[in-house]
Amino acid sequence: MADENIVETIEKLLADSPERKFSEGIELAINLKNLDMSQPKNRVDEEILLPHGLGKDLKIAVFAKGEVGLQAKDAGAEMVFSEEDLAEMADDKSRARSVANEFDFFIAEVQYMAQIGKALGAILGPRGKMPTPLPPGKNVADLINSARSSIRVRSKDKLTFHVSVGRRNMEVQKLAENVETVLSRVEGALEKGKHNIRSIYVTSTMGKSVKVI
Repeated sequence: MADENIVETIEKLLADSPERKFSEGIELAINLKNLDMSQPKNRVDEEILLPHGLGKDLKIAVFAKGEVGLQAKDAGAEMVFSEEDLAEMADDKSRARSVANEFDFFIAEVQYMAQIGKALGAILGPRGKMPTPLPPGKNVADLINSARSSIRVRSKDKLTFHVSVGRRNMEVQKLAENVETVLSRVEGALEKGKHNIRSIYVTSTMGKSVKVI
């Protein structure tokens, strides 16, 4: 069970925010303090497995060939890119940007990682979408299923950043448990834990913000 304060905060947000014709995203706005964000060691960069996912389908692409590519398709990957596709994207930056924007998450067999870094790093890197490597022998289906419930939390060089934790149509308790998971990991990533947090708000896409901390 999630902390009662977090549950009440989400309930207040939903009560104060009129319902829309679509299911709004629910986010945390995290504000840090007493950190020099020009120093990479102070930045938050965490991949977090949410206990209840984001409440929406993520589009996943895989760089693979042969049997691994077929397994990725069977596991629900929306696209499997070949070595030829990668070479084409290296020469066509417009297509590369389109692919980077279209897909939420990338996985790649390890032998492609260096080539992807060279060809697409400048496009995928700033978006926080560099592929997760698939080691030899690891089941690509397991990685795809895990990715559907994972988020990447990146502060970059900013003291304020936003983190998606779900959708409005999810149960409040599940949203609260997702929030709790993110807060725990962010605190753990900071040098002085909660003492480096100025404030945290929960907000919806078009609604109000309510203070959590």
